[in-house]
Amino acid sequence: MVPGNDTQNSGFLLQGLSVEPELQPFIFGIFLSMYLITLFGNLLIILAVISDSRLHTPMYFFISNLSFVDICFTTTTILKMLINIQIQSKVISYGGCIAQMYFYMQFAALDDFLLTVMAYDRFLAISHPLHYTAIMNPRLCGLLVLLCWIISALFSLLESLLVLQLSFCTDLEIPHFFCEIKQMTTDLHQDNYDAERKPMPPKDYSYSSEQILQE
Repeated sequence: MVPGNDTQNSGFLLQGLSVEPELQPFIFGIFLSMYLITLFGNLLIILAVISDSRLHTPMYFFISNLSFVDICFTTTTILKMLINIQIQSKVISYGGCIAQMYFYMQFAALDDFLLTVMAYDRFLAISHPLHYTAIMNPRLCGLLVLLCWIISALFSLLESLLVLQLSFCTDLEIPHFFCEIKQMTTDLHQDNYDAERKPMPPKDYSYSSEQILQE
């Protein structure tokens, strides 16, 4: 691998789940169905929480936010794969790959933080039932969700900035259907390892009989 900034003007190749052309329509149908079910299922949850005043509680507020994050996470990872299969292309630009990796990490981290907040909400509801409504007021719920967004955004930004310091091959092939930081750095380290372990050409220590006699 030759280090440099060539990746900024080129792209990567997403190998996807299979290289067999006859399997691409089947994979497209399966993941399109999963994506639509996830999209409409989470939209129904959000609309139900918004429309029903009985669901205007902290727990359902966090659930609706979790549903929105699930939509964003699924769109970030699956939508690009569906587009690539449809246009029969595996190329993703360098900027697109970094952006996909950023949002993938942000929504994955945000999902974990929201689940932590929901666990804290249930803890207060069980351990302090009389003071629960006073503690988990709308202002605190909004601040907790905002804090989750800020922390996840800073976390993914830090990871993305670290990746931007690396140099990749211009023809890097990612054995996945989206840009995952672990897979990208693993391929990078493997390329460096292979370059370091590449055997040097043996030196020619043979001398002709004429050179030996001259010495």
